[in-house]
Amino acid sequence: MKNINATNKGLLTGIIMIALSLIFYYTGQPFESPLQYVIYIVYAAGIVWTIFDYSKSGKNSNKFGDFFLQAFKCFIVVALLMVVFTFVFNKLHPEFRDEMAKAYGDELIKKGNSTPAEVQANIDKMKQYYLTMLISSAIFGYLLTGAAISAVASLFFIKKK
Repeated sequence: MKNINATNKGLLTGIIMIALSLIFYYTGQPFESPLQYVIYIVYAAGIVWTIFDYSKSGKNSNKFGDFFLQAFKCFIVVALLMVVFTFVFNKLHPEFRDEMAKAYGDELIKKGNSTPAEVQANIDKMKQYYLTMLISSAIFGYLLTGAAISAVASLFFIKKK
C-alpha cells in the first residue's frame, strides 16, 4: 500500500470514518458513547499513515512544510467527505434538528427569562440555522483537528530522522 498517494489515503480514511459513523448509528450507540472516539483515532491514524509513508519515501526533504503538505492533502479530503456526510445525514434525519430544538426550548424555559413568544422565536431561529451551524462546526472541527495532528506528527517524524 506504499504507492497510495496522500489524497487517496484521505479518501480511504474518510470512507472508513463514515462507515464507522453509520455502524455506530445503526447499532444504536448513543452520541456520547466513548466509541465515537474511534472515529477520531481513525482520522489521526490516516494522517499519521500519510506522514509515515512520506518519511520513508525518496521524496522526503525532512522539512516541516513538506510533511505538513502531505498530511494536508489527506486531512482536507477527510474533512470534505465528513462535511458532505454530515450534511446528507442530517438532511435525511430531520428528527435530530427537532430533538435539538426541543432541548433548546426546554433550556430556555428552564432559565425563565424569556416569554413563550420569545422562546418560540428562538426555537424557530435555531431550526432555521441548525444545519448551517452544524456544518460550520464540522468544517472548523475537522480542519483544526487535522492541522493539529498533522503538525504534531510532522514534528515527530522530522525529529525522528
